Amino acid sequence: MPDDVTPSVASAVEGAPRFIVSIVGSGSIGVAFAVHFARAGFAVRMWDALPGAFDRARVDLADRVGMLDRAGMLSEQPEALFARVSFHEILFEALQSADLVQECAPEKLDIKRELFQLIGAFSEPHAVLASSSSAIVSSEFATATHARERVLIAHPGNPPYLLPVIELVPSRFTSEETVHRAEEIYRAAGSRPVRVRSEIEGFLFNRLQGALLREAYCLVRDGVATVDDIDEVVRNGLGRRWAVIGPFETVDLNTRGGIVAHAEKMGPAYERMGASRGQHDPWTTDLVAQVEAERRALLPLDQWDERVRWRDDKLVRIARALQDASHAETENVIESVPSPLSREAP
Repeated sequence: MPDDVTPSVASAVEGAPRFIVSIVGSGSIGVAFAVHFARAGFAVRMWDALPGAFDRARVDLADRVGMLDRAGMLSEQPEALFARVSFHEILFEALQSADLVQECAPEKLDIKRELFQLIGAFSEPHAVLASSSSAIVSSEFATATHARERVLIAHPGNPPYLLPVIELVPSRFTSEETVHRAEEIYRAAGSRPVRVRSEIEGFLFNRLQGALLREAYCLVRDGVATVDDIDEVVRNGLGRRWAVIGPFETVDLNTRGGIVAHAEKMGPAYERMGASRGQHDPWTTDLVAQVEAERRALLPLDQWDERVRWRDDKLVRIARALQDASHAETENVIESVPSPLSREAP
């Protein structure tokens, strides 16, 4: 069994489809979800209102699946995956027997309200109705359907077939049963669901990404750095670490003594940096204590040295993989350029 296929996903691939998913919208994110779910062995039914959308979707689907196949990340032949994806011009047909409806329409409230009115009316009573919305909270459009208790946000990292995190954001209308059912389905697909405990615009992914982008734009505006300089700091600095650990674990492992020691040393500087941008959110004693308690529950301080060694081992592996990839790219470029000695003399 390939390392990238979880046992639950592998069993679905080997047998009958465990779940049926209807994808409403066959643009880039819809196709990405189709790849993700079909790769997990789910039956996938795609619908789109735009004429000609399926032609582009089929091409994109083949391209994404071909890439995964060449990378050795499929547990079966691409044809078997394609066979689980069907395209439907009638929404009612696409929704029949679906356990999950994944709405992937444009980020416009009026479109989502219209779609969820239809989805709520024609979907199965047990189906989870999930929106891929990047920022709009589901309470803004769940009111368009009487099935509002089955509606929630399921916002993926893009592309979901490579980034497993998916944010589940229920509204005040969403039933607990729906959330549990959503968690079950996404985990079976190989996703890693994270429940957002309060409706907030942008959820976690885009709020964290947005904070970095706001500062990046300010640094360019103020002439502190170029666009590529900032990207370089992230891709070969912050990004490498964040591929292994998140921001809280980063600072926990950066300072012996953990969160409390880091907050004491760096908290005042971060407070000044925030204030310089008009955002005064100091790390209060109570807040630091809360973060410290959660981190210590995950990693007791007597295991700190061991975890630092674990982090460094992961970063070594990433560095080697990037180095190997760079060498391979260089060799490909060299091989593609004909040698002057191989050319025929004029």
